[in-house]
Amino acid sequence: MKLSIIVPVYNMAADGKLEYCIRSLLNQTVEDYEILAVDDASADNSLEILRRLERENPGKLKVLASGVNLRQGGAKNIGIRAAAGEWIGIVDSDDWVSPRMYEKLLHKAEETGADVVGCDYSLVYDRGMEIGTVIRNNHENQTGILTDEKYRRLLLDSGSMVIKIYRREMIVKNQLWYPEHMFYEDNCMSPLWLLHCRHFERVPEPLYYYYQHETSTVHTISPARCHDRMWAMELLIQKAKAYGFYEKFLPEFEYRFTELYFITTLFSCMQGSIKGKYKLAGELKRGILHTFPAFRENAYYRERMGREEKKLIDLLLRSKPVFFVYYYSLNGYRKIRKTLKNKLKPADKRERQTKEHG
Repeated sequence: MKLSIIVPVYNMAADGKLEYCIRSLLNQTVEDYEILAVDDASADNSLEILRRLERENPGKLKVLASGVNLRQGGAKNIGIRAAAGEWIGIVDSDDWVSPRMYEKLLHKAEETGADVVGCDYSLVYDRGMEIGTVIRNNHENQTGILTDEKYRRLLLDSGSMVIKIYRREMIVKNQLWYPEHMFYEDNCMSPLWLLHCRHFERVPEPLYYYYQHETSTVHTISPARCHDRMWAMELLIQKAKAYGFYEKFLPEFEYRFTELYFITTLFSCMQGSIKGKYKLAGELKRGILHTFPAFRENAYYRERMGREEKKLIDLLLRSKPVFFVYYYSLNGYRKIRKTLKNKLKPADKRERQTKEHG
């Protein structure tokens, strides 16, 4: 079989999200493929929907049910182990894809001999095939037979895993299994899968539709999810050492850890409405200084991190109380300025502009 598309499913029955996703996969133009939908002990009727679609599409859709909730990483592992395809694709169960997505990715793989092929995705707020905001994943300077420099670029900017196809042999041979019982498993595994790839290519089209809604993982912040992201990055460092990649690409691993473990988690926490921010900020500070005490000297950090973020991070490292006072004062000032700007009527704006220009 040419391709296995794995769909981890947990409580996605509402609003037709799950069925829309699966039907987009059933409508693929590629031949010789299977869809493996893995229900991760859903508490709603997701499994019933999957069983019905399986009966309607025998041989094309196969439903696997986990007796316990393993989170997305565990569900993906079940799918990979059961897959018969030469290639593996992964789709989140609230997203959907273009009818020709996998035909185009496989064609590029066969044309070039690549081990991994990706595309771009589109941010959308409504169902349909109309292209939304296009997010470019990966760049031409990362493609082709991979050199150390291209590996460095892929480590820094891995792109999403759901917009790629991977040779199954590469995954299984190198035991590239996802961590289970946690969120943000992709943050750990995406760079490791790419480091095991010898040839990477991309199709420069938005073939994947990334559905934006309030219950998706990226829009749901909680202390538990913040800790999961931290743990995912700790696992990345552990696995990079075990695979022998760590020393060779130390600056890149240091920056990626700094970016996702520390900075992204910190500011996601500060912007969200969650309890325990003060304690979590302390954990993040201790964690980054324990793992990479000189992270601010990293060349990528100096080049890529914004001036304001650097200032806030410096404040946190000097004094956690001062950081919190400054952060909320700055945030409050910006909210007031935005409110006043919104209240200003167009006529008031014209009057002010007239006075300013004499």
